[in-house]
Amino acid sequence: MTSTNARMFLWLGLVLALWLNYETWQRDYALPVPPVATTAAAAPSAEEVTGLAASVPQAAATTTVATTANATRAVPAADVAGLAAPRAPATPTAVASTIKVVTDVLTVEVSLRGGDLVLADLAQYPLVKGEDARVRLLNTNPANFYLLQTGLTGAAGEARPTHLADFESAQTEYRMTDGADELRVPLVWRDAETGVTVTKTYVFKRGQYRIDLRYDVENAGAATWRAASYAQILRNDPPVETSMFSVESYAFQGPAYYDGIKYEKLDRDSAEDRALSRDIQGGWIAGMQHHFVAAIVPAGAVTYRYSIKTEGNQYLLSTTGPSITVAPSSGATFEETLFVGPKLQAQLEQAGPRLDLVADYGILTLLAKPLFWLLEQAYKLTTNWGWSIVLITLLLKLVFYPLSESSGKSMAKMRVLGPRMKNLQETYKDDREKLGRAMMDLYKREKINPLAGCLPILIQMPVFFAFYWVLLESVEMRQASFAFWIQDLSSRDPFFVLPIIMAGAMFVQYKLNPTPPDPIQAKVFMILPFIMSATFAFFPAGLVLYWVTNTLLSIAQQWNINRRIEAEAKKTRAA
Repeated sequence: MTSTNARMFLWLGLVLALWLNYETWQRDYALPVPPVATTAAAAPSAEEVTGLAASVPQAAATTTVATTANATRAVPAADVAGLAAPRAPATPTAVASTIKVVTDVLTVEVSLRGGDLVLADLAQYPLVKGEDARVRLLNTNPANFYLLQTGLTGAAGEARPTHLADFESAQTEYRMTDGADELRVPLVWRDAETGVTVTKTYVFKRGQYRIDLRYDVENAGAATWRAASYAQILRNDPPVETSMFSVESYAFQGPAYYDGIKYEKLDRDSAEDRALSRDIQGGWIAGMQHHFVAAIVPAGAVTYRYSIKTEGNQYLLSTTGPSITVAPSSGATFEETLFVGPKLQAQLEQAGPRLDLVADYGILTLLAKPLFWLLEQAYKLTTNWGWSIVLITLLLKLVFYPLSESSGKSMAKMRVLGPRMKNLQETYKDDREKLGRAMMDLYKREKINPLAGCLPILIQMPVFFAFYWVLLESVEMRQASFAFWIQDLSSRDPFFVLPIIMAGAMFVQYKLNPTPPDPIQAKVFMILPFIMSATFAFFPAGLVLYWVTNTLLSIAQQWNINRRIEAEAKKTRAA
């Protein structure tokens, strides 16, 4: 290992350590942006709060712009969203009657007050591997409540099927039967005064975390009836306890949205983000956390108003659409899509435009996405995510082989030139300038580039970080087994065996490379493998597996190169 190349490894270790500490410090100690002074919203009364936030949007004045046989779509003159912003969130204090819905992947509770999703258990995702408890995404627990509220609203004082209205259901429980691909759960709201009936139907599909939501409006009255659809995520979201040894600390948790072009994560400490109020078409909103998400995808061809309200740890992220006027003796339909479940990218892509972005790889998305695709293809062959990592590491090594070969030859030649370099150091030990010139002349004569070893490392660094985010964010690898003691590739090696193997492999790699001329440097670089392995000890096991595999392949390549170069040197000396 040349001194330059060894320094690159040292810098890599320092960068990793500093980066992890910086991320943790930012979460623990960074000062929030001072909030803009605002007037607090009035808290809803106890009668209003029935397990849901009493924040019902109200329709604004509208101007008719289009007419159909059944309904007239109207856009507000002053506000295309057609609805006023929801009030700030409030803690649920009671829960109305619920109906239970069971599919092959979800167990959901729907409240008859508002027809909202108030509980969601993920049947195929244990909270702890090997235990019965499942991941619960939605719930009404006051400490961390998480609800999807949906409804239709109109002008102030008008009766509408909002998330505070009472619905009826023909059954108290719905189950997806064997062989069925779809389960429909209808809820009915009636207004005797206007003669309007609204059927709110959730459509669940086998194996899917996407939930289609449809409102069928029938106006049997003598007057026109106007309403607009809205959907919102209400969550009490305490901050995650941060630690450089916890992968959850580095995953974003909080509100996010997509505006049809760009994916945005909202910082609740930012005055600008708290003031979100935008008209968006073809977007979505989401409540983010590590590996799982609840999202709302409004109708793609309609402009909705996106807004957020925050209060302490709570946030209310909402979308509200334009008003639709339903003529007497006619009907209308509103449609939206919900997603409640793991960040399975194939399902996310089908549920909404670029909804797969919630599998958040950060600034390395362009590199991480292809890496994940490659891992997926390898998984189809191996049916094991660990062997998929090994296989893709081998593929990457083959791709970069020409570059690594050139670098390895330079290092092997420097290793052969070790005795001559040592003689130069002894000759010019009192004149560093002459020593430097003599060394450069030697490099030129032997056609050696002392910096050649740096390039492969620089190229591997973004690949390494992209792999890190793929392993951190991809729920497909959550609790995925590899072999023997590695039963969760997304968590650290429980017995630190892989980091120990990594230390040994890196030490062998060090011995195959040229020894730094400076004795102090040589000692530092000798212990560098152990420093690196200690840093990696708390990384996801899949990431350490990648590094170990890459190091072992590098050892095999460098050993082969050294063998060839030394054989050539012997022939040259013999001639």
